[in-house]
Amino acid sequence: MDISQYLEVFIDESKEHLQTCNEQLLELEKNPSNLEIVNVIFRSAHTLKGMSATMGYEDLASLTHQMENVLDGIRNNKIKVTPAILDVVFKAVDYLEEMIFSIADGGNGKKDVSDVVSSLVRIENGESLADGSGIEQTVQDTIKNQSPLNLSSKYDEFEYTVLQQSKEQGFNIYETQITLREDCVLKAARVFMVFEVLEQVGEIIKSTPSVDLLEEEKFEQTFIVSYVTRVTKEELENRIMKVSEVESVVANDVSLDRISLQKDTNDETKAEIAVATEEKTEDMSSQSVEDSKNSRNQQKAANLNNKTIRVSIERLDILMNLFEELVIDRGRLEQISRELTHSGLSETVERMSRISSDLQNIILNMRMVPVETVFNRFPRMVRQLARDLNKKIDLQIIGAETELDRTVIDEIGDPLVHLIRNAIDHGIETPDVRLSNGKNEEGTLILKAYHSGNHVFIEIQDNGAGINKDKVIAKALKQGVLTEYEVESMTEKQIFDLILSSGFSTADKISDVSGRGVGLDVVKSTIESLGGSITIDSIEGKGSTFLIQLPLTLSIISVLLIELGEEKYAIPLSSIIETTIIKKDEILSAHNQKVIDFRNKIIPLVFLEDLFEVPATDSEDEYVSVVIVKKGDKSAGFVVDSFIGQQEVVLKSLGNYLSSVFAISGATILGDGQVALIIDCNALIK
Repeated sequence: MDISQYLEVFIDESKEHLQTCNEQLLELEKNPSNLEIVNVIFRSAHTLKGMSATMGYEDLASLTHQMENVLDGIRNNKIKVTPAILDVVFKAVDYLEEMIFSIADGGNGKKDVSDVVSSLVRIENGESLADGSGIEQTVQDTIKNQSPLNLSSKYDEFEYTVLQQSKEQGFNIYETQITLREDCVLKAARVFMVFEVLEQVGEIIKSTPSVDLLEEEKFEQTFIVSYVTRVTKEELENRIMKVSEVESVVANDVSLDRISLQKDTNDETKAEIAVATEEKTEDMSSQSVEDSKNSRNQQKAANLNNKTIRVSIERLDILMNLFEELVIDRGRLEQISRELTHSGLSETVERMSRISSDLQNIILNMRMVPVETVFNRFPRMVRQLARDLNKKIDLQIIGAETELDRTVIDEIGDPLVHLIRNAIDHGIETPDVRLSNGKNEEGTLILKAYHSGNHVFIEIQDNGAGINKDKVIAKALKQGVLTEYEVESMTEKQIFDLILSSGFSTADKISDVSGRGVGLDVVKSTIESLGGSITIDSIEGKGSTFLIQLPLTLSIISVLLIELGEEKYAIPLSSIIETTIIKKDEILSAHNQKVIDFRNKIIPLVFLEDLFEVPATDSEDEYVSVVIVKKGDKSAGFVVDSFIGQQEVVLKSLGNYLSSVFAISGATILGDGQVALIIDCNALIK
């Protein structure tokens, strides 16, 4: 069977399971006694192991299996959770992620993982780790020191439900203790033969030790099988005794009143249990077939609203490109309709515009991805950085469900990494410094996302030391970024913005985390290239907030079309404050710059005809048209010949050859077939 067709699904689901492992391991670190968390991790690891083995990635399956053994020991109270053990499991997850990304890039997923496998085996065997922390008791010691029947008397909710329903349908339930001969060489093979015999006349519910340990022969001579069947104890014992090298078999009746139930499943697992139990009992008794069908149909009906399918990104991109062409043709039809003034045509075009607008919203929503896909990587990063810098940090994530266009999501990850590393290194103090300043020794880092209008805002907020303005000014003067004269007229926000300058750093020494003056300038340029902006607010001694504003989507944008001579240009509405018409004699000069006094604020003017070298038109009009635009707390006025109107356009790249054209971010095709260049307002406001 060709399994390559399932590769994409395998990679996607593997990433989801590894993300679950990462998130739950962080929770387990906070609550080491919570076995429900361990069960969630175990289920993800177990599923990943099965998927990897099916796809033929044996290295992946082997490492996951070894990690699964340790998790199984933890959830069965045979291994105690310690920071050293969690470090090893975290490292195993890191290796698994590297192998998955290797497969995603076309590799074979192979990696030398002998170091982490060795550590996992030592944990499983109860040996001490490098830092001196060990495990209270090994799996083997536990098996030796406890009665096998006592071990098997504990069942999870799934197992208990199966036993209960089986009992109600008249099945016999046995805990069967099987002992192999001392001279048995291939114990795992004998176990397999016993299981084959059992499965011919009943259903195995549980084995002690677990199947994995039995396969690896990690048991003495005795193992227990919890079993549901129609046959009598005597017949069962006789069947098993026919397997060679079996020394003894003792089958005992199980009383549901006397067994222990471990309730460790959440609601989602309970739903899975209900369906799985129905399937299992259906195989065992024809009497329950109809009941099982009814229950399963009810389950399906309850889940109808949650049906989803996976669609490749490439298909969504193709769909988006086709719709962009439709938007261009829609604009052309609207223009033709206005020119012909035909009522029937106008009504049809208007209806088509409404329908295509609805279709546009659906397609854009299909491309929307929760910022959770980016935020998920940060808890692990913060944990590691905090340990490297000897700091205590509580990371709080708010609004992870907020959605952004996939193209924006792809670009925003690295800027956020820089900002978070900056907050941890420069912002949050070490525990001793925080205590001496009257603060809690644990610093707080808040990562927050939310919608507002047609934008998404992302905040990175810390309660650390804040920004020292005097230190920033001193460093800026030293590096020649500004002069003493300029400092006197600078606002607080302008001073904070200096840390976003290229090569600027207030770190006293260079470290692995920061200090080289690269990072925040890249953050700024990346965000602005996405049509967004970043602002900084800080109170010294209290903390800092970095606020990022991003557009919801980059593919289809609303613009104001303007004319320069015989050429048409587009200015994104997200950058426009307002439009105005002023008299030419209201234009003033200040420091060799044309300015206007607009609403009690001096605004510099940019004459776009001169900037883009458009042939001037002779005009004796005493008025000029101005578009007031903004970038952060700065603003400017673009002088144009005339306004055409607002329109939704498709943003097209200029290609690699023209990618460096100044102040132009792309182009669009208008309804009449003309090409209009889209002005990059951020590049023009200085």
